Amino acid sequence: MAEALKDMFNKKFYSLLAQEFSKVYKNFNSEQFIKEVTKELEELSLNQRMRNTSVVLKKHLPNDYKKALSVILEVAPKFRGYPALLFPDFVGQYGHDHVAISLNALKELTKYSSSEFAIREYLGRDLKGTLKVMGIWAKDKDPHVRRLASEGSRPRLPWSFSIPEIMNDPEFTRPILETLKADKELYVKKSVANHLNDFSRTQTDWMLKLISGWDKENVDTAWIIKHASRTLIKKGHAGSLSIFDFEKNVKIELNELKIIKPKIKLGEALQFSFNLVSHKSKPQKLVVDYAIQYAKKSGTQTRKVFKLKEINLPASHSRHIAKAQTFKDFTTRKHYAGTHVLEIIVNGKSYAKKEFFLSV
Repeated sequence: MAEALKDMFNKKFYSLLAQEFSKVYKNFNSEQFIKEVTKELEELSLNQRMRNTSVVLKKHLPNDYKKALSVILEVAPKFRGYPALLFPDFVGQYGHDHVAISLNALKELTKYSSSEFAIREYLGRDLKGTLKVMGIWAKDKDPHVRRLASEGSRPRLPWSFSIPEIMNDPEFTRPILETLKADKELYVKKSVANHLNDFSRTQTDWMLKLISGWDKENVDTAWIIKHASRTLIKKGHAGSLSIFDFEKNVKIELNELKIIKPKIKLGEALQFSFNLVSHKSKPQKLVVDYAIQYAKKSGTQTRKVFKLKEINLPASHSRHIAKAQTFKDFTTRKHYAGTHVLEIIVNGKSYAKKEFFLSV
């Protein structure tokens, strides 16, 4: 993923960036900016390119931060997507002596990309003060701003540093989560669920107590609760299973696990099926997952769990389940030739495994 994204910071992008800055700030030296920002560009990683852009921009914008920020705010709406993260990054690095206007700038800039990484620079310096502002953002009419309140304060935000105070005491962000627990925007709901899922790993009891008191009859709240609990449900955690009435005392037999082609090539699909047979005198609510133990270049394996389906298995009944998963390379996953393992999981417990071979 990072390798593909970093190429967005290229000479064409910097030429366009310089052009827009020149329109707003007449003293902007486009030629010198492009020369400096693209120096040894090929050697820089994604994050290095973004940070380097902020550093070079600072040299070419007014020395007065307030004036530089006004230029940033005027240029930023011209850009969207990942490269636009450079604008909040600038604020995250250089706005600490002007907190009020910097936080307000991050609120505006998040509408064009996201200020989730930059806001953490302020959380790290003044946790309570910044969270107070973010609590107000959680009530904003703009979903991008509401999402920033949740995403920016996550205890374990991917691609960013963790915040130990929040990890150790989830009460810090509880007001934000309570405000957003019934948000109707999927963009926001995903963030709230991920925020809670972060807590499920280290503050399990607190997280379950919180969501158990929420209204599951509300469709948006129920969605958040379900996705927030996904890691615990995959592990078969009794507390999370009980929230959704999944069977805790499972009595089933899994048989006839079949892989249609035990040897597949990259680009082909792994097709498999199996039967679940109930050995209980009452219906069982089951969450059925599967895992792939991927062969790695080193010769080891890494396990990834996938959702399959939820079923209500009647007493003494059986259910046939089939699935196909295509194996192809992504920027986030590269496949290697070798023996892989398919695993079937029901309510967090492994019931069957079968090997297959992937050639690339």
